[in-house]
Amino acid sequence: MTEAILLVGGKGTRLRPLTVNTPKPMIPAAGVPFLTHQLARARAAGVEHVVMATSYLAEVFEPYFGDGSALGLSLEYVTEEEPLGTGGAIRNVASRLHSGPDDPVLVFNGDILTGLDIRALVAAHGSSGADVSLHLTRVDDPRAFGLVPTDPTGRVSAFLEKPQTPEEIVTDQINAGAYVFRRSVIDTIPAGRPVSVERETFPELLASGAHLQGMVDSTYWLDLGTPQAFVRGSADLVLGRAPSPAVPGRCGDRLVLPTARVAPDAKLTGGTVVGEDAVIGAGARITGSTILAGAVVEAGAVVTDSLVGAGATVGARTTLTEAVIGDGATVGPDNELRAGARVWCDTELPPRAIRFSSDE
Repeated sequence: MTEAILLVGGKGTRLRPLTVNTPKPMIPAAGVPFLTHQLARARAAGVEHVVMATSYLAEVFEPYFGDGSALGLSLEYVTEEEPLGTGGAIRNVASRLHSGPDDPVLVFNGDILTGLDIRALVAAHGSSGADVSLHLTRVDDPRAFGLVPTDPTGRVSAFLEKPQTPEEIVTDQINAGAYVFRRSVIDTIPAGRPVSVERETFPELLASGAHLQGMVDSTYWLDLGTPQAFVRGSADLVLGRAPSPAVPGRCGDRLVLPTARVAPDAKLTGGTVVGEDAVIGAGARITGSTILAGAVVEAGAVVTDSLVGAGATVGARTTLTEAVIGDGATVGPDNELRAGARVWCDTELPPRAIRFSSDE
């Protein structure tokens, strides 16, 4: 049996206002909480027991997923009183694992959407005899990430902080946020204090002569840390670019949940999701966007690569481009909101309040 630890304790501050009422892993992506996709993929790879390391808004996870039986999993929950970081969170849930000292334990970050071949990572871990195996992915611009160079056999040779100069970019391989630990290694992480697995645990293991193995898998990979990335990830799930057995419907240009109401002449494209009880008005054009439960997009509105929160209203003829509208907010008619605009929960914008062009 393969066990997994799912790290879902982050506050998701970069995603606010999406995360004001909802922890990041519970924001709907392609019609279900993002976490559902991760759990379903783990189950499909043979995982049976998952321990969730929770912290921020911890109380919402268990009522939704329960004991995990609906997904064919056994789920347990451990809540951190004080945030412990990635390494501290892994150590904090160790007592709930059933594995023997040499058994593999999978560790996932709760905000990464990936097409990783989980079985292949576990198999590579076993065949290499590693203490820890890391999923690595290649990125075009590695400056925003820590670099993980490997030797020709895939053995990790260093962990390098975010490179500041061109000379420091010695590889395009980065830590992709999924690991397999030998069970006994988890017990060597200090207990009861914050620990970063990336900045403390892995470099110290490497320095002590432990075997850390990297497996490069450059299938789909996306860090959902920003609103734009989250909206993109949801659209890619609907379009079938990112694989998940949990998408509630066929892959295609749009996903409309059963209780939503969409005007016959509204156009929904690019992996758009319309949540339960949402209403899309006549002539609205929605591309690559997520409209959450109970939201209303009125007639003639144009919504592109944006997220409209639960119960929010987008007024007639309003244009949204790469914008985030918080839960319960109202954007009046004839507004124009562009890249990076965030309207906080329950805010009201009057008609024609914000424009990038004249209103003629």
